[in-house]
Amino acid sequence: MIIRPGEKIPTDGVVTEGESSVDEKMITGESLPVGKGVGSEVIGATLNKQGLLKVKATKVGKDTTLSQIVHVVEQAQSSTAKIQRMADSVAAKFVPSVISAAVVTFLVWYFIMGDFVAGLLAFVAVMIIACPCALGVATPAALMVGVGKGAESGILIRGAEYLERSQKLTTVVFDKTGTITKGEPAVTDVVSSGDYSNEQLLEYAGSVETGSEHPLAQAIVSESKQNTISLKKPTNFEAISGMGVKAVVNDRQVLFGNRKLLHKFNIPIETIEQTMEELESEGKTVMIVGIDQKVAGVIAVADSLKESSPLAIQALKNLGIENIMLTGDNEKTAKAIGKKVGIEKVIASVLPTEKANVIKKLQSEKKIVAMVGDGINDAPAEAQA
Repeated sequence: MIIRPGEKIPTDGVVTEGESSVDEKMITGESLPVGKGVGSEVIGATLNKQGLLKVKATKVGKDTTLSQIVHVVEQAQSSTAKIQRMADSVAAKFVPSVISAAVVTFLVWYFIMGDFVAGLLAFVAVMIIACPCALGVATPAALMVGVGKGAESGILIRGAEYLERSQKLTTVVFDKTGTITKGEPAVTDVVSSGDYSNEQLLEYAGSVETGSEHPLAQAIVSESKQNTISLKKPTNFEAISGMGVKAVVNDRQVLFGNRKLLHKFNIPIETIEQTMEELESEGKTVMIVGIDQKVAGVIAVADSLKESSPLAIQALKNLGIENIMLTGDNEKTAKAIGKKVGIEKVIASVLPTEKANVIKKLQSEKKIVAMVGDGINDAPAEAQA
């Protein structure tokens, strides 16, 4: 298969030729695209962002990762809850018992007492009294109002049983990417080494990245434009695989990338190493700006929080509900985001099919669990919850 930039990968496979970055957010939850080269495995339904890839299909049809996720969802949806089975069992025995009692009452009155009318009235009385009519009318009415109130607030409740169950919730499990965060990388920090202002760093970095489709590059360009910084057209542009880019901007040699890029051009980075480590400990991706063989500063990019996330987490805490973050992203990034929103328990580096198993484990601990997510990778866990 030939996968061009911007196209979805049709099925699971292995890269045989080319290099690119692939957006696997919908499957793994990883907020930033993952670099792929010869020999790398790719997942069907993910998005090729940058380069041209030639891929050999290794799994098709029901064997693909996406199909397995769909299968897990179907299994969870077809299973019945314990309380549902109990209700079905009681109903199956209760109705025949009531009818039998009513018939016996009628037969006693008719054959022993010899009064057909009294027997018929007794039969009807038993049927009416044994049937919880008030409850039968009141419960659907209350649930209908609840579902309607949810719709007014923009919440679609799929069925009354889920509304009924929600009042017993003890634990809410959140996906990270696109749920707690916006799911899009954004510039969080610009740190100058002193020779250049923050605006100049953004100008040089943004100018170098103007032609790139990489999400990190787009975040830099977007931040530059938001600060009304005029970007220049770079010359002698060169992308260095796995390291970064170099180009000439305003007659200055500009490097923009990771540590390997600066080491390649023999530029010492000891002066900014501590700053980089601090930013990386917060789960941010840090890129170095080098100008004319000197370190000019660093720019950090991360998946930014939704403004409403900390408020929502605190509101649930106030209700006495436990909050857990469950994500396919790496542990360092996940814990950094969890700390910002106030979630103490973080479960990271979890594959989509394993997410449902985490929910099962929580349920085995007698917890009533809700799952909040936004992507296909969350579907099995949502169905299990």
